Amino acid sequence: MALYYNLVFGLLVIEMVLFAILSLPLPSKIRKPILTAISKPFEKTEFNIAIKCILVFIFILFIDSVNRVNSVNEELTGFSTKENLNPVQQTSFNPTADRSEIQARRFYAQRNMYLTGFTLFLTLIVTRTYRLVAELLNLKETYRSDPDHVSANDEIAQLKTKLKQRDEDLEILKNQAKSLAKEYDELSDKVNKSEKLTTIETETKKST
Repeated sequence: MALYYNLVFGLLVIEMVLFAILSLPLPSKIRKPILTAISKPFEKTEFNIAIKCILVFIFILFIDSVNRVNSVNEELTGFSTKENLNPVQQTSFNPTADRSEIQARRFYAQRNMYLTGFTLFLTLIVTRTYRLVAELLNLKETYRSDPDHVSANDEIAQLKTKLKQRDEDLEILKNQAKSLAKEYDELSDKVNKSEKLTTIETETKKST
């Protein structure tokens, strides 16, 4: 593999590591310093220019590898046509050696195309993922520091406390109502009994 393709592979590995770090379910206290460390180099204009130049160079390599794949496929197709010639016409070339050479060149061209293509695609994914994670952290901090949010939480807590107190008061009133109803029933029974006794005594006196 050529030196520049080794560099492209190294960039691909770095992008994979960054994407894995951004995708991990880390708490905000740990994720924020990581994002700060990642974004710090991009604050420099020279670094951004260098990254853009590297991506343009990788894009050129991708286009070149695609063209190489197409040309090798055409060459392989032409070689298959040669194999269909008569034996007299095939004496000028070695089919086995030529086919293996063309297939090896196609393999290297396809490898380079996949390597550069995945690197460019993963660059877009890592950039988008970083922006989404940064926006999520900013929204969380804004939500937590919002005074309306804090006051709303306090009001909700107060309302929950009042609701709980009212539930307790309602339960006490229910128990008191039950006890009063029981006492009322007992008093009613006693009054009824006393009225019956009074009636019986009155009737007895009248009969005597």
